[in-house]
Amino acid sequence: MPLIFFLHFFSVYCKITSYLLFILSARICVVASVFMKQVVDLSSIIKKPLNALKHIFASGSNGKLRLQSFILIIFAILVAFYVFPPAWNRISDFINSKTGLSLSKMKETSFHVGLDLQGGTHLVYEADTSNISFKDQSSAVQGVRDVIERRVNALGVSEPLVQTNFSGDKWRVIVELAGVKNVSEAIKQIGETPILQFKEQSDIPNRTLTSEEQQQMDDFNKKAEANAKDIFSKLSAGEDYDELAFKYSEDPGSREAHGDLDWLPEGTLLPELESAAKTLKDGEVYNSVVKSSLGYHIIKKTGEREIEEEGEKIKQLRISHIFILTKSERDFLSMDDYMVYTELSGKDLENASVQFDPNTSAPEVALQFNSEGKKLFKEITERNVGKYVGIYLDGEPITIPRVNDVIYDGSARISGNYDLKEAKLLAQRLNAGALPVPIHLVSQQTIGASLGKISVEKSLWAGAIGLALVCLFMILYYRLAGLASVLSLLIYGILILAIFKFVPVTLSLAGIAGFILSIGMAVDANVLIFERLKEELAEGVDIEYAITESFKRAWPSIRDGNISTLITAAILFWFSTSVIKGFALTLSLGILVSMFSAMFISRIILRSLASFVKKNWWMGR
Repeated sequence: MPLIFFLHFFSVYCKITSYLLFILSARICVVASVFMKQVVDLSSIIKKPLNALKHIFASGSNGKLRLQSFILIIFAILVAFYVFPPAWNRISDFINSKTGLSLSKMKETSFHVGLDLQGGTHLVYEADTSNISFKDQSSAVQGVRDVIERRVNALGVSEPLVQTNFSGDKWRVIVELAGVKNVSEAIKQIGETPILQFKEQSDIPNRTLTSEEQQQMDDFNKKAEANAKDIFSKLSAGEDYDELAFKYSEDPGSREAHGDLDWLPEGTLLPELESAAKTLKDGEVYNSVVKSSLGYHIIKKTGEREIEEEGEKIKQLRISHIFILTKSERDFLSMDDYMVYTELSGKDLENASVQFDPNTSAPEVALQFNSEGKKLFKEITERNVGKYVGIYLDGEPITIPRVNDVIYDGSARISGNYDLKEAKLLAQRLNAGALPVPIHLVSQQTIGASLGKISVEKSLWAGAIGLALVCLFMILYYRLAGLASVLSLLIYGILILAIFKFVPVTLSLAGIAGFILSIGMAVDANVLIFERLKEELAEGVDIEYAITESFKRAWPSIRDGNISTLITAAILFWFSTSVIKGFALTLSLGILVSMFSAMFISRIILRSLASFVKKNWWMGR
């Protein structure tokens, strides 16, 4: 896999450092566990290491410097484990096997890589916005982008990238599909103009059950019938009705009351239950299981009375039932299965926009229909007050609001528990059908996975050779100071890879080029510092003072050079295509981290190494 090559190359120093330090830690843990098993005095074991640490980090400049170095090493190790989780997982397995501990493992996640590394298809569509006003173009194109993203997701593409780009007076939609096999079918499906349709609720489903659904329903209902008959046989055998109701009834509202439904007026019970109850005396159980539209019932009449309310006599029944649920078609059909098409469509919708409720300030989506749409929408709302009207884009529901009142003026509001982001997205989707934007393919590029692998291998070899030559030059020319820059560069690599993984940044060949270039910028900052250091040492000052002054005097040059590069990268990112944006992004992140690395990490490492030498020759002088 290209990603593994990339990960192994840029994280090799993470693995080496992690393995060495934590194998040492594992050995210490093993020794400690042996002593624990032998019940050795813990104070005698802990006292010497504590005294040693106290001496190492003693107050004073050297002690403070050692503490900073120690914290830096620990921080670098932790970040290295985040970049390369297998290193920690293998070490934790080793420690667990030797000590009996249960150290947890880290989740292994990979870097995000671009099409040029993993293979795929890069499509560029141009949107025709000539019939749309300029102020509505952005919203309309964003709606198209959302529609295309939904279509791509329906294809089952892993992590697709769909984005818009405005250059000159042209709107473009860029689609990147990784690992798509049937490219022609994808292009055909993506390029279709969005279709907005309105549906209304019907009492008759628009489809029948499948054979599998019908079989499931029949099997469930047969089991329910057998269960009801079994309970009735237990009742006939003399078991207590109340106990059976509490134990077996599937009516949650009456089960706790042992099946009692309380007093109910005539005409409010299910017809099957009421007709059976009227044949019974108080305390009697009906002589068979009663079937209704909801399921099976074992009915017991517990009372009958007549009351007077507002001068009117009302008969009431009180029954108990043991209820066994059955399934019907509605248990297998969704609301969408009861929605039928209307004549209203996207061509009748003029616009959709986000507004705010004047009373609650909650975001809403306002709809405005044209003259024909006004008439059709009035008829639809008249038929469906209290029911639901669905709005569908490309055959998929985007919202199914409830009709509260008849709408006469062609202006409607869709309210609900929307936040501003959700309301804007809904308006975009509606406009995608109300303001159709035709798109046509202007560029297609397909990259095979094998080509991406070759590209990665070549770029990694080039990066490895360049990095090795830079490190060799720095150590030979600047000696111990050069070694400090190499160590700082390794920690810089760990940090920037962690950022790439955390954001996450999609790494393409251009992105890797930006990363490698930022390494050069990091080395350049160290060169400026070391040249200043040589100048200070030539004046005869001590090494500690020379290091402080070299960083202080080199900072303005490092700052100005990096800021000018960041400005250029920002321009590239803002005005260029996605490929160049990847280069600009990785370069910018690399420069920001390199400034931190050069001015903070390099200073700590250089001061730590300088504390062991007395001759200026080791500092490159």
